[in-house]
Amino acid sequence: MKRIFDFVTALILAGIMALPIIIIALAVKLSSAGPVIYWSDRIGKDNRIFRMPKFRTMRMGAPDVATHLLKDADIYLTSIGSFLRKTSLDELLQLWSVLKGDMSLVGPRPALFNQDDLIKLRTERKISEILPGMTGWAQINGRDDLPVSIKVSYDEYYLKSKSFILDMKILWNTIAKVIKKDGVAH
Repeated sequence: MKRIFDFVTALILAGIMALPIIIIALAVKLSSAGPVIYWSDRIGKDNRIFRMPKFRTMRMGAPDVATHLLKDADIYLTSIGSFLRKTSLDELLQLWSVLKGDMSLVGPRPALFNQDDLIKLRTERKISEILPGMTGWAQINGRDDLPVSIKVSYDEYYLKSKSFILDMKILWNTIAKVIKKDGVAH
């Protein structure tokens, strides 16, 4: 049931967001050198690596690490990168990953391939056995501001409590957080 909901909702959202996606793609292309799409190696279900698309917000040559780990992330951001991140518009292309089945709309955010501490804790607590999501319980409870151990605690709560109603609550709260730009590091 969750897969059908994810697929249908992602398809509808992709249709609704087609024009904004085209406009963002043009803005990324015109504002900086390099490709429009950044394909990030992420950890999916059962710790399988998949390629997750995002609009590119960093200049070419930026380190391939979580943004919060950069000493001064602002020097790597493109002229529109900060705006795209704060509004979460850089993540619209992840609808492709939902349609493809690599992600769900709701689940733990997929770790970067090199976030060993996060991957290890999620594996120990069996969080790696569910699809990652575009948004999740940790995102509405702190997003980028959370230490890894707290983020994993939220992910574990989601694993043990997941339901359609909880997913709807997370989606609703995600919209509110995005509008407020709440908890975004850059």
